[in-house]
Amino acid sequence: MIHYRVSYENPLTFYLQIELTLDVATDAQAPLELQLPAWRPGRYELQNFAQKIQKVDVSDATTDQPLPYRKLTKDRWEVPNAAGRTVRVRYNFYAHQMDAGGSWLDETQLYLNPVQALMYAEGRQLEECELTLALPDGWQVACGLKQTTPNVLSAKDFDQLADSPLIASPTLTHQQYEAGGLPFHVWVQGEALVNWPKLLADFKAFSEEQLTMFGGFPVADYHFLNQFLPYKHYHGVEHNNSTVITLGPAELIMSEGLYKELLGVSCHELFHTWNIKSIRPAEMQPYDYSRENYFRTCFIAEGITTYYGEYLLARSHVRTPEQYFEELNIVLRKHYDDAGGENLSLADASMDLWLDGYKPGVPDRKVSVYHKGALVAMLLDLTIRQLSGHARSLDDVMRRLYEEFGKTGIGYTEADYVRLVNEVAGRDMHAYFDKFIYGTAPLQEPLDRVLHTVGCQLLVGENASASEGHFGFRTVVKNERTEVTAIWPNSPAAAALTVDDEIVAVNGRRVDMNLQSLLSSGEATYEVSVFRQNRLLTVALAATPGISFGQRYAIDKLDTADAAQQRGYQQWLGWEF
Repeated sequence: MIHYRVSYENPLTFYLQIELTLDVATDAQAPLELQLPAWRPGRYELQNFAQKIQKVDVSDATTDQPLPYRKLTKDRWEVPNAAGRTVRVRYNFYAHQMDAGGSWLDETQLYLNPVQALMYAEGRQLEECELTLALPDGWQVACGLKQTTPNVLSAKDFDQLADSPLIASPTLTHQQYEAGGLPFHVWVQGEALVNWPKLLADFKAFSEEQLTMFGGFPVADYHFLNQFLPYKHYHGVEHNNSTVITLGPAELIMSEGLYKELLGVSCHELFHTWNIKSIRPAEMQPYDYSRENYFRTCFIAEGITTYYGEYLLARSHVRTPEQYFEELNIVLRKHYDDAGGENLSLADASMDLWLDGYKPGVPDRKVSVYHKGALVAMLLDLTIRQLSGHARSLDDVMRRLYEEFGKTGIGYTEADYVRLVNEVAGRDMHAYFDKFIYGTAPLQEPLDRVLHTVGCQLLVGENASASEGHFGFRTVVKNERTEVTAIWPNSPAAAALTVDDEIVAVNGRRVDMNLQSLLSSGEATYEVSVFRQNRLLTVALAATPGISFGQRYAIDKLDTADAAQQRGYQQWLGWEF
């Protein structure tokens, strides 16, 4: 067994003291190598957690004598003379990142994501692990791991330990509900007035909907670890049998807007218990924490989960269809916020998460596996429903994935997913994959077509902003300067303006919070004066209504629907038309 101990001396410094102790076999031929993870599952980018490590010390735990070591890489250490010894590694870890993937220490709590802070011994990741927490009296521990004795947690291997965040605090609150005969725990850290009867009823409803859909649960219990913060925040991360959700401001947690966010992220993260934690890509069986784990199927892991995270709230009657459409329309707005969807496929976007997937990046380069992934998941779901008369759906694909790969621990491939989709659809779906997964075909027409089969439609409206809707550029006001921040490709603005231009006048009139009105006088051409690299230029802009920045997409019910469409609506959403 490999032993870890986490303690702290002064919470005002944010430094935790980490101690790792392990026995090394007498006949060990290779040096002991210690690796700190470079990334965490759930966020597919290198995060270089070794930046948070201070003062590594290695010694013989029996004699307390120092042992020589050296760094091999930015996050890997070698201990050459470890054979036959009980090795103890000590270091400080800076816990000052409050988000759902971070760690935090102050006088009121210890919040730890072990994947950030704990080294593992190369080649020994499958050994049992024990984590001891040195905590003040009266503190509780919220964690998905088994607590063998007070403040001592056990894990079957490093993977389980790394994937089990914890919150320790004297002020944790806890409630519990049951779904499918299994216990679900809701933990709250933070000053929030929670309407527990409403929250537990809603959580139970969407939990039971998911359990019914999959016909089982990969784990024996589940823990929602909530950090309700005193400031605005939103983040969630999935884990083996738990999730961390950071949300705020805490005093507004039951307000309509923030409670909507809590329901959405909670339903989304629970769905991940099947889709990515259990149903895992072959490239991540097992995880390699030392480097990028490239995979082309994040549109399944995140796109399908984003779709179901909101959809199942409507299907379980936690939300109304109208509320669901509002969330869908946010996804549409984000997807059509730039022209990146014309330039990168979903499959390639999955790979590019490791490149710059979580950053804005250069203009119009990429597409979101979350947003477009959710839209193509809905397109596939409604297509399968149409082909089968609602006898089958994307639910069946996900159940098949769970049966064949989630329950067996075998990683799935792209080919496996394509095969299951074809089998459930009852036909060759290569056109869907070629166009929307491996290609960049427009979604508007096919989405509108399948939405009509369930009594809905894709509406197209115009952007009220003159600069965006008629000319194709966006601006922001910084320190009383109106600066261009984005330009739609092949728009009038693309031929005349560039990002970072400061717009100072339109037709000789000074721009001062009045750009939209100055561009709405109805003239065919406008003279726009800008400072570009501190040089004054005047360019001509001709209005062209209907360019892509100008279009606003929304999903809503049809005004009138025939019997088949009304029946499809009910079979899809579980609500009467």
